[in-house]
Amino acid sequence: MNRELLMLVEAISREKNVERDLVIGAVESALAQATKKLYPGQDVDIRVAIDRDSGSYETFRRWHVVPDEAGLQLPDQEILLFEALEQIPDIEVDEYIEESIESVPIGRIGAMAAKQVILQKIRDAEREMLLSEFMARGEKILVGTVKRMDKGDIIVESGRVEGRLRRGEMIPKENLRNGDRVRAMIMEVDLTLRGAPIILSRSSPAFMVELFRQEVPEIEQGLLEIKSCARDPGSRAKIAVLSHDKRVDPIGTCVGVRGTRVNGVTNELAGERVDIVLWSEDPAQFVIGALAPANVQSIVVDEEKHAMDVVVDEENLAIAIGRGGQNVRLASDLTGWKINIMDAAESAQKHADETTGSRALFMEKLDVDQEIADILIEEGFTSLEEVAYVPIQEMLEIESFDEDTVNELRTRAKDALLTMEIAREESVGEVSQDLRDLEGLTPELIAKLAEAGIQTRDDLADLATDELTDITGQPEDEATALIMKAREHWFAGQA
Repeated sequence: MNRELLMLVEAISREKNVERDLVIGAVESALAQATKKLYPGQDVDIRVAIDRDSGSYETFRRWHVVPDEAGLQLPDQEILLFEALEQIPDIEVDEYIEESIESVPIGRIGAMAAKQVILQKIRDAEREMLLSEFMARGEKILVGTVKRMDKGDIIVESGRVEGRLRRGEMIPKENLRNGDRVRAMIMEVDLTLRGAPIILSRSSPAFMVELFRQEVPEIEQGLLEIKSCARDPGSRAKIAVLSHDKRVDPIGTCVGVRGTRVNGVTNELAGERVDIVLWSEDPAQFVIGALAPANVQSIVVDEEKHAMDVVVDEENLAIAIGRGGQNVRLASDLTGWKINIMDAAESAQKHADETTGSRALFMEKLDVDQEIADILIEEGFTSLEEVAYVPIQEMLEIESFDEDTVNELRTRAKDALLTMEIAREESVGEVSQDLRDLEGLTPELIAKLAEAGIQTRDDLADLATDELTDITGQPEDEATALIMKAREHWFAGQA
């Protein structure tokens, strides 16, 4: 029987043109699978070792040594360290204890069953080899033809490899049919997927960046760089470009003669329009460029909230926002800043509200009259921290204040901040443990919630997204996720 086993190995090795060791490994796997059937209801770990020269083989049941504190996650395959040490004194975690068991005869599993397992192993090995060769070429875009549909996904064939273009990664309203030639970005390779392990995308910003890289040689040469990209797939996109050579116009170079380069990208993406924006180190200037074609009147940057208030006139308001908010949304994604579009009247009202708030704060906490509060506001002070800790020389430059006034204001500001901090700590102390333990809540967020009177998980769960963003200053998606997390216990056990 051992001789027959070796003959089978040699025959399959020659027939499939694969290494002998690979075939033997497949036979070992087939024998191990057959042995597992002798342990019904148990998920045992079996190892079979075939002698490469004689064809004889041994079978072992084995247990993985795990730390005592980890416990047994797979009782049929694992053993705790202290138990393993009783059998082998010098054994360590992640090693194996093996027990020799009776081997299953090769005839027991049947020649056809063995051959099927072996051939499957060989196919898997060939598949991995093809993928390795494909990925070694370093290609970022897969070019192939639509082979078939699979549960709403499209399987794209390129040579002897296949990629999967999921429905959510397709360009909306794009109608791809069998035999159509298609290009898509290689996002990842998942060898655990059967059939098509290369995951593709035609809707990701990375795909557009790579298309421009292929259309614009100056990018590959390092003369130009695409700093960021934002897309509304199939409709509109924005890319930010930077020139590393003063002689190269970044926007004109990406557009190309008579628009040939940008049109090449647009045609590939089902007519998706592309705005090419000049990247700038100055965030305000970058945002102004990203909002084109709207003209910006003024812009106010809030570093703490990472947001900008952008003022445009009535004529440009609709252009700046765009249809369905598309223009401002893409500009925000491109720049990484939250952008608030407003007209002059809204800006004036917001400024008035902020002035009123600052005036009330200074009058209450510093115990000063309106005149002193207004002087601080006119000089650009907006918080108690600024009054308390701005370099004293800057405050001494205020004509209306003498040195005694400045020192008194700074002392009062520091005392007020200390009092507020004590009150804040007391309010945080009243926050329930179930809210403190909520995943995603930082000490800073807990303090802000406590200050707003949010003390339990149910208090947080009852909030609307806009209410939470007003309290914490978080992005909307983060606030929504936090609220949904707080609501999970409401639905526990309702599956």
